[in-house]
Amino acid sequence: MLENIPEIFLSITNKEFRVLVAIENQMKFHEWVPIEEIVNFTTFDKKEVDYILSNLAQKKLIHRNVQAYEGYRIYFEAYDLLALNAFVQRGSVNALGEIIGVGKESVVYEATGGIIDRHVIIKLHREGKMSFRHVRIKRETIGERRHLSWLYAARLAAKKEYDALVALYPKVSVPEPIDHNRHGIVMSKALGQQLAHTRLDEPDWYLNEIFTQIKNTYGLGIIHCDLSEFNIFVNPAGCEIIDWPQFIKTTHPNAQELLRRDINNVLSYFNRKYRIKRDIGEITNTIVT
Repeated sequence: MLENIPEIFLSITNKEFRVLVAIENQMKFHEWVPIEEIVNFTTFDKKEVDYILSNLAQKKLIHRNVQAYEGYRIYFEAYDLLALNAFVQRGSVNALGEIIGVGKESVVYEATGGIIDRHVIIKLHREGKMSFRHVRIKRETIGERRHLSWLYAARLAAKKEYDALVALYPKVSVPEPIDHNRHGIVMSKALGQQLAHTRLDEPDWYLNEIFTQIKNTYGLGIIHCDLSEFNIFVNPAGCEIIDWPQFIKTTHPNAQELLRRDINNVLSYFNRKYRIKRDIGEITNTIVT
């Protein structure tokens, strides 16, 4: 992961971005993109493409393979810059801040955006090559594309999460979706603190608030499908639920089982930490009716 993304972003020329887009586009069809395809896509002459590729390699934004033929691919470093460039061009992001979260499947940055420099976050999905098979089995976003790259898997996961936020906000307490491009989402910053790292003075009240949000979500035809104390934020006004790339529709054949699992995760946490006990059957019935 590049540590100086703002500096590198400012150093990238329009033609270098064009070459990165060419590689990204052709990775849907090639594991390693032939240089001829890059030339055809950009319409630059080969000498100029060679020069640009050399500059991008020095910046550690592309990888080169010469075993069977000369080919190139990008990884998340370049993909991050392509998404960031789109956000900047649209005005969704004006300045990039610090990394505030790193997980197995995402990196989260603070940022400002819009005409009032509103504080936002950028979530960049990281469904990586090592976990691609796992992603394909467990999630229903991939489809049957024959030449699907692992970058495209991250792109689809981001789109799925963005679609969920659009469907839920503002009827459910989730971050406000602002923009989406490639594997990145710009959204409002979750209010409050992570439930897992907070000691609640009124745990019963917050538990009721969480189940209210689950019920509202279910009423819109959606189940989170990965709910835990780590993706629930609590604040004086209530709670906010984040991380939606694994959501399913209530029409899914395993919907009730997965809803019950979400409910059980929340109940188990409150029982462990606050000794609160609720009947999972009663809670489930309340949510689905």
